[in-house]
Amino acid sequence: MLYDKLIFELSSPSRVGHDLKHETNNLCKLPANLLRDNLDLPEVTEPDVVRHYTNVSMKNFGVDTGFYPLGSCTMKYNPKINDQMASLSGFSGLHPLTPNSASQGALQILHETDSMLAEITGMAKFSLAPFAGAQGELTGLMIIKQYHTVQGDLKRTKIIVPDSAHGTNPASASVAGYEVIEVKSNLDGTVNIESLKELMSDEVAGIMLTNPNTLGIFEKDILKIREIVHGQGGLLYYDGANLNALLGHAKPGHMGFDIVHLNVHKTFSTPHGGGGPGAGPVGVTKALIEYLPGPIVVKDNDAFVFYTPKHSIGRIGTFYGNFSVIVRTNSYIKTLGKNNLENVGNYAVLNANYIKESLKDDYLLPIETVCMHEVVFDGLKDKSTGVKTLDVAKRLLDYGVHPPTIYFPMLFHESLMVEPVETESKETLDHFISIMRQIALEARENPEIVKSAPHTTVVGRLDEVLAARQPRLKFKDN
Repeated sequence: MLYDKLIFELSSPSRVGHDLKHETNNLCKLPANLLRDNLDLPEVTEPDVVRHYTNVSMKNFGVDTGFYPLGSCTMKYNPKINDQMASLSGFSGLHPLTPNSASQGALQILHETDSMLAEITGMAKFSLAPFAGAQGELTGLMIIKQYHTVQGDLKRTKIIVPDSAHGTNPASASVAGYEVIEVKSNLDGTVNIESLKELMSDEVAGIMLTNPNTLGIFEKDILKIREIVHGQGGLLYYDGANLNALLGHAKPGHMGFDIVHLNVHKTFSTPHGGGGPGAGPVGVTKALIEYLPGPIVVKDNDAFVFYTPKHSIGRIGTFYGNFSVIVRTNSYIKTLGKNNLENVGNYAVLNANYIKESLKDDYLLPIETVCMHEVVFDGLKDKSTGVKTLDVAKRLLDYGVHPPTIYFPMLFHESLMVEPVETESKETLDHFISIMRQIALEARENPEIVKSAPHTTVVGRLDEVLAARQPRLKFKDN
């Protein structure tokens, strides 16, 4: 097709789509040393440009175009009412330097969202300032460090992180200046209690945990973990990446966690493919409110105002977070209400277990117990033909399904992590299951078609190592 070509390939001498000279004449004159007359720009008409980029956009895959079972990422559908609320002119057009007196509606949204998240998690107060989950992690660790510093307990230089943790956990701990200590997992992926006891000391500032963990298994010994860590003065940090499974059923605060961060763009439905948008609010118990990054929104009589906590770690951004994602979070929670929020956890767990039971004859299931919101397979059950998890993922593209997360968690050699989320219908799940079974059949009877996939996509099998190390970032090499 003509419009499968790159925009440079559509170029033809003297074709014009826009009068650049007219535009540049209306701009301030640039210094001569910044002007270039040898730009190799494509010469195309306006229809060429519009059709090219429209066709490119149609080749994109997203939650609105198909099933997106990306494990651990919780790529759930974002109801359009959330976008409509965030697009209201009073929100989208509000300047961040607007004084409090003229932005009471926005401050009320922040305060309401803070209160709702606190109720959902069992925390006392939230800062909505972090712009992403990873920044939320760093913020939580900075609070831990500030807490121990104020207590005069400066010897706590270590953070315990499970070997099944998200990669951002040890990275965030390192950025915060901590030495990362790895605690081993049991065969079911849960924290090994004896190993934790050996590692715990008065040099440990805290532990970072995800519950359910990265394997989709609930940490059944969480109260024992709390006793071990709190018993020696450490704090418990909750990575909220997998909160989707617990909504309406369990609260991190009731498990003994002191600090939580939430990926509200995941759990509360603003899909984050392509690098954004995101938000990572951080919540704390009553004892840690005065350590939150400032400012936080509080109510003073009938007005909403900003307040800087006494022992605050300071600002973590120029302005107050990704407000549009917070508006979507507010809209999502209010639209569902308490009873339907509980069903998020119900259906997320039901859907994951339905897939687990439906595929365990074809895909190796290393942990056979009931999972929570996601299930991890260890590649194909029949490995005799040499078909790898990567091959299965690439073949899924031929069937119009986004691949699950692969080779993570690294506890298994051929990890394939599926998270169907609660918004998908049984028909969608059955379609995915039938495709996965078909690929398993192909792997046995015609393995080369799987090993050489994808066959129907715009771009075929890439050398991903070469692409990462020597990326081609421009159309022409010269």
